[in-house]
Amino acid sequence: MKHPVDVHVGKRIRHRRWMVGVTQQQLADKVGIKFQQIQKYETGMNRVSASRLWDIADALDVPVAFFFEGFAGEEQPQRETAGDIFSDKEALALVRSYYAIPEAQRRRLFELAKVLSTAA
Repeated sequence: MKHPVDVHVGKRIRHRRWMVGVTQQQLADKVGIKFQQIQKYETGMNRVSASRLWDIADALDVPVAFFFEGFAGEEQPQRETAGDIFSDKEALALVRSYYAIPEAQRRRLFELAKVLSTAA
């Protein structure tokens, strides 16, 4: 049975990997393991050791604490909530594309989105 902490950490690894545009193979190469192991970590099937989590955090340029953010400590796995945009690959791709836009244009796009969302 998957432990809720392992599932949460795995999701955070996957989300960060997606945000920075790194494949499972690229992350595995940086950490020195096979991509299948990254798959097992991301699904919560395998636990990530402290030293491996340290290496993954370094490879993804985040502090180790990043992987535990948002975990409420429940014994039961948390349900996906509608507000969890990072559970949707399309939303992740949108965010990644947004940050690929030059800053000046991105700010204008952000202002337009705010206006459109208040009008809806």
